Amino acid sequence: MTLRMMVRGAFAAMVALSLAACGINSVPAAEEQAKAKWADVEAQFQRRANLVPNLVEVARGAAASERAILTEVTDARARATSVNITAENLDDPAAMEQFAAAQGQLSQGLGRLLASFEAYPQIQSNQNFLALQSQLEGTENRIAVAIRDYNEAVRQYNTTIRTFPDSIGANIIHGAKPLVPYQAATEGAEVAPTIDLSAN
Repeated sequence: MTLRMMVRGAFAAMVALSLAACGINSVPAAEEQAKAKWADVEAQFQRRANLVPNLVEVARGAAASERAILTEVTDARARATSVNITAENLDDPAAMEQFAAAQGQLSQGLGRLLASFEAYPQIQSNQNFLALQSQLEGTENRIAVAIRDYNEAVRQYNTTIRTFPDSIGANIIHGAKPLVPYQAATEGAEVAPTIDLSAN
């Protein structure tokens, strides 16, 4: 065996090792980033869910005739908070769809509730309601940002596990599966309802 053959063999081994090492750190890092972004999404949805009882309480006193909408929102909140996705099942499309559907029902119920408040000037002038409405609007914006950030992290992770040479480590070492991006169950459900209370 000549020196030249030994150098070529060593070089080939280093290249093979380098390619094999690709993805060892980048795949888990991308996955952890996506999981962290999902935690942000969950936190913002929980923040919104925490505002609902106060919003319902303000409405209950002033808009007793809206009992059906109040019940719908309360039930939707209960469903939305009972459906959870852990970091371990972010690759389950059915779980993500169920979560998105529950959140979509809550969004729709809140939209109807806020729209019904336009008929009640006493609610529109209530400082507690105005503060809650402002918090809800801010939370809806935070939800939209958190979803966008999560979906971007999922896109980066999914790209990492599918591209060479990271795909080698992703498939052989990590057994990586693509993560599921968040998509609103109903078209436009991820957009906060716009209600103009200044007209009255």
